[in-house]
Amino acid sequence: MDLRSLIDTHLDLARLSKDLDELGHPGRVWAVHHWTRADMATLWEAAKGLRPVTLDDYVPPGVGPLVEVIHDGKNSLPLFTHFQKRFCKPADPGTKDVAYGYNHQSMSAFTGPGYFVMHPSTEPGEMDIDYTMVPKEKATAWPPIVNNGGLGRFVYHGMVDVMRGIATHVSIGRARKSQSWMDNWFVLVREDPRADAQPSP
Repeated sequence: MDLRSLIDTHLDLARLSKDLDELGHPGRVWAVHHWTRADMATLWEAAKGLRPVTLDDYVPPGVGPLVEVIHDGKNSLPLFTHFQKRFCKPADPGTKDVAYGYNHQSMSAFTGPGYFVMHPSTEPGEMDIDYTMVPKEKATAWPPIVNNGGLGRFVYHGMVDVMRGIATHVSIGRARKSQSWMDNWFVLVREDPRADAQPSP
């Protein structure tokens, strides 16, 4: 289903959210892959306060610790626009109000895995994907946890992605470095894990 008419012709966030909720995962991914840079910029501004997001939107409550939850992504860059962000809950019961994750994408061999910690933003109803913080744990199958050094420093150093909700499975983010907004947006589509999903062996 092509939903761009609900963005660039006459912005109708309520209808867009409803239609996205009614699609299955492949349909949601197909739809957002057609969104342009201008679409994402428009949606990120319009989504402020629309649908508050929490950690549960990224790792649902029924998912156990260190079980991977995949979010398919599309960014506004001219190249390498498709990627995944993968999230999990910590196993340490003393670690609260955060999720851990990394970027799974074709340039990982050059930029590193891009590990981050997700936590509530200072703005109510928003979440931060914070590359200035390094996870203490990871899903077993994920690459080794490293600081965002090497070439990854130019991509991730000092960066925080601020997330806003669009639909039950769909959220949109904008990158910020050193408190300055970047002209870089992206959208995530959560894939529901299987009911019997377990930590990776």
